[in-house]
Amino acid sequence: MSERKRKNPKSPLQTSNADHLKRMGRIAEQAKQAAEECAKLVSLPVQHTHAAGIDVGDATHWVCVEQAPDGGDPVREFPAHTPGLRELADWLKQCGVTTVALEATGAYGHVLFLTLLEAGFQVVTTSPTFTRQIKGRPKTDKRDCQWIQRLHKHGLLPSIFQPDEQTQTLRDYVRQRANLVRLSGQHIQRMQKALELMNLKLTKVLGDVTGLKILRAILAGERDPKALAKLRDRRCKHSLEEIATALDGRYRPEHVLELRCCFKMWEEYQGVIAQVDDAISAHLRTMVHATELPPLPPKPRVRGRKPHDPRFDVRTALYYATGIDLTAIEGIDEIIALTLVSELGSDFTKWPTVKQFTSWLGLCPNWKKTGGKVQSSRTRRGKNRAAHALRLAAWSLIRSHSYLGAYLRRQRARLGAPKAITATAHKLARIIYNMMRYGVAYMKKEEAAYASQVKERLEKQLQRRAKELGYELKKIEEKLETVIVDGEVLTVKPDGEIVV
Repeated sequence: MSERKRKNPKSPLQTSNADHLKRMGRIAEQAKQAAEECAKLVSLPVQHTHAAGIDVGDATHWVCVEQAPDGGDPVREFPAHTPGLRELADWLKQCGVTTVALEATGAYGHVLFLTLLEAGFQVVTTSPTFTRQIKGRPKTDKRDCQWIQRLHKHGLLPSIFQPDEQTQTLRDYVRQRANLVRLSGQHIQRMQKALELMNLKLTKVLGDVTGLKILRAILAGERDPKALAKLRDRRCKHSLEEIATALDGRYRPEHVLELRCCFKMWEEYQGVIAQVDDAISAHLRTMVHATELPPLPPKPRVRGRKPHDPRFDVRTALYYATGIDLTAIEGIDEIIALTLVSELGSDFTKWPTVKQFTSWLGLCPNWKKTGGKVQSSRTRRGKNRAAHALRLAAWSLIRSHSYLGAYLRRQRARLGAPKAITATAHKLARIIYNMMRYGVAYMKKEEAAYASQVKERLEKQLQRRAKELGYELKKIEEKLETVIVDGEVLTVKPDGEIVV
């Protein structure tokens, strides 16, 4: 019998004792590490002497301060309703608190943030990833608020971006308008489906304005194709016979009813959107700069107006609210400019550098490097509305003859459409940051400027590569010919171009 088989196996009791000892050793090691981390934290310098930490909840909020005024428990629980929020703010004032830190949570956290902001506190809203407890420490709501207060006292909690009060109001208006436009667009799709079921090819031959006239006539009971075709706009490219043929349909009652209901709902949404536009216009007038601004240059006239376009001059309102004309940048129209101002505000000092701004947008590579190797460089995923608007603006440049349009097309050929859109959105973000932060005017460049820049870069690369390989590059001189035309001596290139 071998030596291995002669050994007696351990009994179940010995195995259980050994596992228990290992587990106790691990627990002791974790407790030692937690104690060391807490000791390091206590030894850090205090940056906020009058700090408070709040663990935000749906029903109640747990609040921790450094010291209660009556010498009692520095941790208290407050209900989340409005009287409870007022009581919470009054207690913080009694405790002498000047700055408050709370986790970024849902809508109830936003209500608490606005309440504390209106009460005059300096509020830091931080991500829950920065307020995690030390491993091995019991987790309760009471302990969480104490941990948040301790971290904030030493200045270890970075704040997420929060715009000022006026920008937050504008942001709520613009987001509400975007939701209404999205919902009204669903009714437009249902109307198109009802028209297809009635075999009316209205969308193939007519535009929005003329199509609305014919839709109203159909809902009023008109069924004659020629009578409907006469309602077309005079600028319509299709003939009367073509439109009449497209409007010869099958009017089933269920489809007509669906068209009637959807059209009525769409008109109701248009009325509500008009009310929101009035509120946005009035609010932008309250954000006008106190300093005088030079007059805004006239905007090139664009023919036609879409049903969901704002019913006020967005370009002028944003110019006097921010001091910058964002629509001067190629690809950024009034809707995108309004979205950017509502999401970002006009104070770009909250991002110290342009790199931090593009990183917050999620438009630059998110490097994950370990052991000298790059594991990933994908851009950070997120639902940033400003980044989404910049991507839409970037894709609209695909046929532009500007510098940015040429850049997008070249990046698309090299990297593919998704990465090219992100790269162009990143370039747009850098332009907007410099304009909003430093007041730099945007200088438009044509496609030829980008082609010249690419050519110059390629020449430098060739010169460097040739020098590394021990060669010398020399530019080929063009052969010029001299001709006499009408007694005048002209210099002509081989391609026939005359040199001036």
